[in-house]
Amino acid sequence: MQHALIIAHPNPRSFVSSLALAYGEAAEGLGHKTIMRDLYGMAFDPCLKADEIPTSAGYAPRADVVGERVILRDVDVFALFYPFWLNAPPAMLKGYLDRVFGMGFAYGKGKAGNEPLLRGRKLISFTTSGAPTEWVMKTGAWEAVRTLFDEHVAAVCGMQVADHVHFGGIVPGIRGDVVARHQQMVRDTVARQFGSH
Repeated sequence: MQHALIIAHPNPRSFVSSLALAYGEAAEGLGHKTIMRDLYGMAFDPCLKADEIPTSAGYAPRADVVGERVILRDVDVFALFYPFWLNAPPAMLKGYLDRVFGMGFAYGKGKAGNEPLLRGRKLISFTTSGAPTEWVMKTGAWEAVRTLFDEHVAAVCGMQVADHVHFGGIVPGIRGDVVARHQQMVRDTVARQFGSH
C-alpha cells in the first residue's frame, strides 16, 4: 500500500508537520510506502491559470501538475495534514486540489457527467486549530470542512473517506508530552485504518 502525505503548513517544524512524520513512521512500520508532499517546501504554485481550466480551448495541465500526477498515480491513500485558518483549510491546499486533482487525474468526462477516476482509494485527514475542538464544532466549521473537504472531494474523485482526526487547542509553545500524545493518536489511527492491508 502506498500513502501520499500532503502537508499544507509553511513551517516544516510545525505541529502539523510532526503529525505527518508520525503518520509516515506508522505506515512504514506496517511495510507500506510513503510519499511526502510538503506543499510549501516544494513552493507549489496553488494558483489555477485560465488555460488550465478544462472548458478553455487548448486545455492542458502545466508541467508541475503533470509531474505531481505522475508521482501520485499509484497512491492508495491520500493523507491530508493542515491547520484550520479562518475555519477553513489553507489556500495552498485548496489550490493543490484544484490543480492536481482536476480533470484527467481525479475525475474525467463520462456519459452522464464527470466520472470518478480514483475509485478504491482512500482519503484521510488530520487537522489542527488554535480554537478548542468544541468551539470548532459549535460554530459549524467542523461540519463545513467535513462536507467540502472530505465528503465532496471523495465523492467527486470516487474515494472513500477513511477518517478525519482533529486536534483543537494547538497553540505556540505546546508541551512536548502533548505533542507526543497526539502523535501516538495518529499512529494508532494508521494502525486501525490500514493495519490489516
